[in-house]
Amino acid sequence: MELGLKNRTVLITGASQGIGEGLAMAFAREGCRLKLVARNEAKLGRVAQAVSASHGMQAEILPIDMSEPGAIQRVAAFGGDADVLVNNAGSIPGGDLWSVTEDRWRAGWQLKVFGYIDLVREIYPLMKARGSGVILNNIGSGGENPDFDYVAGCTGNAALMAFTRCIGGKSIGDGIRVIGVNPGLVATERIWKLFKDRAKPGSSDEDRNAQMLVNYPLGRPANVQEVAELFVFLASDCSSYTSGAIFTVDGGHTSRRSIT
Repeated sequence: MELGLKNRTVLITGASQGIGEGLAMAFAREGCRLKLVARNEAKLGRVAQAVSASHGMQAEILPIDMSEPGAIQRVAAFGGDADVLVNNAGSIPGGDLWSVTEDRWRAGWQLKVFGYIDLVREIYPLMKARGSGVILNNIGSGGENPDFDYVAGCTGNAALMAFTRCIGGKSIGDGIRVIGVNPGLVATERIWKLFKDRAKPGSSDEDRNAQMLVNYPLGRPANVQEVAELFVFLASDCSSYTSGAIFTVDGGHTSRRSIT
């Protein structure tokens, strides 16, 4: 399928590892020019090198902590010509209302929630002036699955889902499509670390993962490529009538929970 993405510029935040790295590789495979943003310069440089080696595409990088004052404006100046913005930076800490302190809660939302909102505020007018653009928000299925022990994340993700629908409902009239993706569990270093932290003491890696995945579809998390491919399709001309929508990639886990 020809996706029509060749030579388009894609700005990806949180691009140094995990889903962000997978997104960089997937868009590069389609012939996109990349602008990659993350805090870790060394990791970001390795992703840029991998993109060049695997797909012959060059990637510009901006190492920056997007939670710092003025950082969003610097990212917008760096990637203001992007045809596609992928908001992917940040994670929100797990825990209940009392174990997630006010400072940790606010720090998580500063990057994952307000970082998304503020960067859209900067990039949207630039896309509007050109009459085209796609904004993709990597959110997370916690916004659809209230969890006492992930209260900050579920609440933040639900807010981003609402934000995506609010903006995407009218943005198409400006030539801009705004779409959200809600991955469930994805096989990244972060997930394996989470499993380790929550496992019974003395469990082997195999037993630990089996304990955590027993109730998940296919008994495994999604792999990064399965998630990244959806972003690429949604960014493409093949999805040109899609805006203000949220797509869940969790093997049916959310739907399964809703009927049990």
